[in-house]
Amino acid sequence: MTSLKLEYIINEAIRKANKLRHEYLTIESILYVLLGDAFVERVLISCGADIEYIKSALNDFLNDDANFSILSDNEIENLGKNQFADEKVRQIARQNGVYYQPELTISLQRVLQRAALHVQSSGKNQILGIHLLVSIFGEEESYAIYLLKSMGIERLDIVQKLAHGEDHPLTDQEGDFISPDTGKKASALAAYTENLSEQVRSNKIDPIIGRKSEITRICQILCRRQKNNPLIIGDAGVGKTALAYGLAFAIEKKQVPEFLFDTDIYSLDMMSLISGAKYRGEFEGRFKDVLKELKKVCQSGKKAILFIDELHSIMGTGATTGGSLDASSLLKPALTGGEIRFMGSTTHEDYRKFIEKDHAFSRRFQNVEINEPQTDEAFLILKGLKSGFENHHRIEIPDNILKTALDLSIKYITDRKLPDKAIDIIDEAGAALQIREKFNPGAILEISDIEDTVAKMAKIPEVTVRSNEKEKLKNLEKNLSLLIFGQDKAISKVADTVLLARAGLGNNDKPVACFLFAGPTGVGKTELAKQLAFNLGIHFERIDMSEYMEKHSVSKLIGAPPGYIGHDQGGGRLTESIKKHPYAVLLLDEIEKAHYEVYNILLQIMDHGALSDSHGRLTNFKSTILIMTTNAGAKDMDAGAISITSPDLGTVVNNKQDKAIKHFFTPEFRNRLDDIIYFESLKDSVIVKIAQKFMFELETKLLAQNIELTTSLEVLEFIAKQGFDPKLGARPIARYIDEHIKRKLSHKILFEEISFHRKVRLIIKNNVLDFEIDD
Repeated sequence: MTSLKLEYIINEAIRKANKLRHEYLTIESILYVLLGDAFVERVLISCGADIEYIKSALNDFLNDDANFSILSDNEIENLGKNQFADEKVRQIARQNGVYYQPELTISLQRVLQRAALHVQSSGKNQILGIHLLVSIFGEEESYAIYLLKSMGIERLDIVQKLAHGEDHPLTDQEGDFISPDTGKKASALAAYTENLSEQVRSNKIDPIIGRKSEITRICQILCRRQKNNPLIIGDAGVGKTALAYGLAFAIEKKQVPEFLFDTDIYSLDMMSLISGAKYRGEFEGRFKDVLKELKKVCQSGKKAILFIDELHSIMGTGATTGGSLDASSLLKPALTGGEIRFMGSTTHEDYRKFIEKDHAFSRRFQNVEINEPQTDEAFLILKGLKSGFENHHRIEIPDNILKTALDLSIKYITDRKLPDKAIDIIDEAGAALQIREKFNPGAILEISDIEDTVAKMAKIPEVTVRSNEKEKLKNLEKNLSLLIFGQDKAISKVADTVLLARAGLGNNDKPVACFLFAGPTGVGKTELAKQLAFNLGIHFERIDMSEYMEKHSVSKLIGAPPGYIGHDQGGGRLTESIKKHPYAVLLLDEIEKAHYEVYNILLQIMDHGALSDSHGRLTNFKSTILIMTTNAGAKDMDAGAISITSPDLGTVVNNKQDKAIKHFFTPEFRNRLDDIIYFESLKDSVIVKIAQKFMFELETKLLAQNIELTTSLEVLEFIAKQGFDPKLGARPIARYIDEHIKRKLSHKILFEEISFHRKVRLIIKNNVLDFEIDD
């Protein structure tokens, strides 16, 4: 509720009370200080007040000892000692004109309370000088109100001026304050801009590395007679703002055409310009003052460039329903005049969304496209910034670390641009090294530090980034074969494709792999996708395509189109999940159940490794493994009629499935797949292994409860025979174990037939599974 303005007013009143030895702080002291508030002064003048007369009358009143309780030297010394017990604190207080804290009168306390209630009820969050002035009118018996009313000023006059939008003077965040004694006001350029050229002269800005062609193009535009306003357009993180700083450095070092010598670049601070501008016309006044002072700079013989970072932010800024102009409208005449040169920066998306539609504004700028730097240029940029990071973090950064950060940022952080993402990696790794418990200044940043940082930023396991991932990839096929049974050919094809991509020999403009897993239900298609993600240490995302059978359901994947409900809620499930986890195994389960419109968006992913959501934002799928499963053709195969021992089983099944897939999926869809992988029907030996896997999972759970369960091969074969269904695959085995083993076990465990630290054997008794418990 309090503000810097309120604190300043009270502190100034306390200083004056100290100077006059007053025991109490009164309303008159506050009003005297309020006369230095530019806005309060403007309002009072518009109401017919004579400010100089009020100052003189208040000054006479405050200096008249008959109106106040005056403290003696001893009383002041005693009060000062009590309030500033520490000698050093007391000395500092006296240097600032404060010897003691005068007591607030009851009437002044009421004024502050009324001001707080007024601000709270009006939805504001800060008490300003004008609020105090309005609240003072509640104290009818005070000399301050007598003085104001003697000039015909009533509370209603003040309120009406506020309600009708009194034209305000230049104000900072709390309202500009003009001292009653000095009458000085801060410069608009000092308040709302930052002089980049002055920073160069103070050695606070480093030279830009590279970008010579872009700086030359900017200089060429600035040297034009008309439309000499460059607009830097590029993606976030490519160095648009750095280009403006680099230009300031080049101008100061005379590395530009002679025409631009003695040119100062001012960077506009939009937040300072907007902050505190609560009333109509206040923002325009500030902005006009900035432009006026820039004109004065140009008229003095120097040249000035106003740099507006995020230029799109001024579109609509300052406009109100009362018809006041926004910042872009105020800027148009100055853009045309050519006396002041302007330079802006924005992104492609914001340019299209905000600036391009205003042709009168956009045509006054000349666009300068800035692209992401090449790898060698980005390396030189990192090398130029290296010393700054070394000094800040007190570490050493070898050049090979810069190269590692650059390579890993390109490989794993695909949603951001160079050099920003590589710079962030170096900075983050340096900070992580600095906060370690056993940190020693001068420590050398190592590759492992960079790898850990990249893993955190890309939200992937550290082992995926580390150079020792090769050992894991080497055993990928073997590890998958230990978890997925009877599908060795499918596993081999998947592993080979992943290794091809990891070796850097794949197509970098497409996903890591695009597979269609075909085969009957329950043979391991979904399980292979899960285990692949687990073994690679990346995110697993499964989308059940049976939820996307309707044409309109495409919006669930990429977001609702413009004009429809839900458009403002962002993208869809597909695009948002991959944005969060670009390194992922994306499983589209039972793809044949989705609507054909869904296939069209999948074509973009498979062909270009990217997909735009309903907002036009591009999602990168180039680090994703796309797996789709289908049961197409499974209904045409009567698995029970085919002998398990038939040597032609695989050929018969694959031919039927291939025919069904060609009938169901279009040629352009099939042509974009890396491979169609056919899963074989499960054989007897494989079914026993699957039963063994399920039982091993159960045994592991029981061991956590100190119960040891043993299962013989005979029992496993019995479970496989009873639980397997040729038409449903291996899933019924899990259900059989739940029904005939787990349910019985749960009763025995809960009702203490099987206690802790007991051994249990699973046996077959009268063709039924039973338990044998050791004593």
